Amino acid sequence: MKTIIILGATGAVGKALLNFALLHPEIEHIVAPTRKPLLPHQKLENPIVDFSDLPQDALWWKCDAVLCAFGTTIADAGSQKAFFTIDHDYVLNAAKLAHEAGTPCFIYNSSIGASVNARSFYLQTKGKIEQSLNALHFISTYHFRPSLLIAPNRPKFRFGESLGAFFLKLFNLVIPRSHKAIKVEDVAQAMLQEGLNPKVGLHILDSENIQRY
Repeated sequence: MKTIIILGATGAVGKALLNFALLHPEIEHIVAPTRKPLLPHQKLENPIVDFSDLPQDALWWKCDAVLCAFGTTIADAGSQKAFFTIDHDYVLNAAKLAHEAGTPCFIYNSSIGASVNARSFYLQTKGKIEQSLNALHFISTYHFRPSLLIAPNRPKFRFGESLGAFFLKLFNLVIPRSHKAIKVEDVAQAMLQEGLNPKVGLHILDSENIQRY
C-alpha cells in the first residue's frame, strides 16, 4: 500500500489527482497540504500550511511519491516576481523537504515548451523549476509537459485558454499529437500511474506520451 503527497490539490489537475487517488485501492494514505481545508476523507491527511513557511519537521514529508500540480498564472499571481515565488520557490522548497525525508519520487506537472531559454517568462520559470528539481537527484523524477489543458469545470474563466482551445479544435487534424489539447483527468491518471510504479531516472512526457495511458 502506498502513501503519496499531492501538492496543488485545489487546482484543476490537483483535484483530479486527489479524486483518483482517493478511489485507488493501492493507495492507503494521501497527504494534501493546502491553504484552506479540503473535504474530509478517511484516507486523506490535510495539513493547513503557509507555502512560504512549510513545516520542516513534519513526518508526512516521507512518502512513496510526491505528485505536484502546484502552480498559478502570472495574471493570478499579480506580477512576474510573485509568479516565480509560487511556481518555482514554493515547489522547490517542498521538493527539498521531501527529498531530505527520503522520498524517492517526484512528479511535476510542467508545461509544453518549458525551457530556461524560452521567450516567455512563464515557460522560462517552468524550465528553471525543472532544472532545480533535477539537481535534487530524486531516484525518480518526472516532468509532465502537457499542451493546453481542457478543464471544463475550472472555477475561474481563462480567456487565453478558451481561445487556445477553440483554435486547437479548429485545426485538430493537422496539429501534432504532442501539441494536442489534453484533459486534466488524463494528465492526472498518468501522473498517478507513474507515481505508483516509478522508473529510475529522469523522464519527460508530452501530451502524446500522456495520452497513451
